[in-house]
Amino acid sequence: MQTNDVRIAAAGAAAWAVAFVVLLIVGLPSEDRWWLWVCVTGFASGMFGVWYVPRLQARRASQEAARAAQRETDPADGKAGAKGDKPAETAEHGRAD
Repeated sequence: MQTNDVRIAAAGAAAWAVAFVVLLIVGLPSEDRWWLWVCVTGFASGMFGVWYVPRLQARRASQEAARAAQRETDPADGKAGAKGDKPAETAEHGRAD
């Protein structure tokens, strides 16, 4: 299932920014000011996600492409090749068909 993870991280960061502004407008007692830092941390985490997720997805895609290329060039790893070749041995009988 394809999702837009960058958009999700950006929406989360925006929600934390809105919460921060609302708390500034409403005003908090001095003993509850730590909620502002919760909002700042949430916003920073969301922005990190916006920065990191594309790099993570690109790295995973390149690793999968490398694995696919390896399967194409080395079908003798005991699995069926790209053309649907049968493996050399069957799991049931332990011998070649």
